[in-house]
Amino acid sequence: MHSTLECLTDWMSRQRWYAGKGRVPHLVQVSRVEWQCDDDDARIAVMLVRDTASNPPSLYHVPVVLRSTIPRGSGRTFIGRDEHGDYLFDAAHDEAYTREILSRLGLQRSDLWSRVHTGEQSNTSIIFDEGDEAPLVVKLFRLVHAGENPDVVLQSALTAAGNRSVPRMLGSLSTTWVDPHGSHTHSDEPASGHIAFAQEFITAVRDGWPLALEAAAAGSSFAADAERLGVVTAEVHTALQQCMPSREATLGDIVGFVAGWHQRLAVAMSDVPQLRELRPEIEAVYDAAREAPWPALQRIHGDYHLGQVLRRASGEWLLVDFEGEPLRPLDERTRVDSPLRDVAGMLRSFDYVVGSLRNTTPAAAAPASQAEEDARAEWAHDARAAFLDGYISASGIDLREHRALLDAFELDKAVYEAMYEARNRPTWLPIPLAAVAYLVSPERAAKR
Repeated sequence: MHSTLECLTDWMSRQRWYAGKGRVPHLVQVSRVEWQCDDDDARIAVMLVRDTASNPPSLYHVPVVLRSTIPRGSGRTFIGRDEHGDYLFDAAHDEAYTREILSRLGLQRSDLWSRVHTGEQSNTSIIFDEGDEAPLVVKLFRLVHAGENPDVVLQSALTAAGNRSVPRMLGSLSTTWVDPHGSHTHSDEPASGHIAFAQEFITAVRDGWPLALEAAAAGSSFAADAERLGVVTAEVHTALQQCMPSREATLGDIVGFVAGWHQRLAVAMSDVPQLRELRPEIEAVYDAAREAPWPALQRIHGDYHLGQVLRRASGEWLLVDFEGEPLRPLDERTRVDSPLRDVAGMLRSFDYVVGSLRNTTPAAAAPASQAEEDARAEWAHDARAAFLDGYISASGIDLREHRALLDAFELDKAVYEAMYEARNRPTWLPIPLAAVAYLVSPERAAKR
């Protein structure tokens, strides 16, 4: 038998949502709240643990169910046995916990059967979709930050405004803690943040990434879908501008954006030496953006790509996962930003579709012919152009007037992608490097 933290240490290192891949967690308990439940053999402990092995230390939300026995069929969710002889289980898979969290979210449901979505990485989604009641999903935030999570705030605002391009919000749950390990000043001041929320679960939809990938592999145009996606993206941006704070970009804002781009480039060059040769051209694109016209700053999606959109059978698109990049500090993810960041993210996603086809082709298959490569490039060009056409038509913002700025945002994204691929998937590095080379080329400059 081991302590609760020892049990969690081994188990967390194997979870998809644990951010410190390849590293052994060093856990410190920050808080532990016991929830009552109606199962006589179960106790619910909602824990916050700080992983001090990461830099900066990450705070994780880990709800567990403690039992005196191991119920039949629960072995796959078993965490360990603690020093008190209790068996610990992942609460997301235990009905004692799922019943209680629904109650705490203020939701009543007669059919309490649930399942855990297997495709997520940074969070855990518990889906209730049996019986005649409307399906819903409870998302557990695994990485927790002090403050209001944008996934809750933005989707709640859009729901309140009547926007139907996001799933309808049903409730959220916060907690409070005191954590000297998470503060440079070792403060004993209490902090609070979201740990879970519920929203409607949309059925009969498909993820945008495999849809686009299938179309590109088959040589089928994706332009109509991309144009509709551009329209709904602009509509959501407009709705966010109307129901959340927005303002004109100041000189200080612009200087801050450009400085951030330069800083990311400096970091990326240590991982991607190929970027050093293009540094003057990259910096010239960044510096030109300082003099370009800037649209108003507002709240945006923040991590926008084809994996963050769902298409109904009717062809309508839905936007999901407004959390932004979970590893970025929360204060960065809750600031007003440029809508062009979202636009650039989706443009990069179309490029990645055709790039991934090249990288996932079986080794035994013959390399694509030049004609096939040209057709794939044309597919991406058409999808990108259609997306921009849809966005322009719905937003009233002529992105052609912001071409220099949009190129800078896309270039910054491609530089980040190059750093990521060099660290994690070196064989994919040519995808972002090709984008960087094009965006700084005389051919592209002539179109600005």
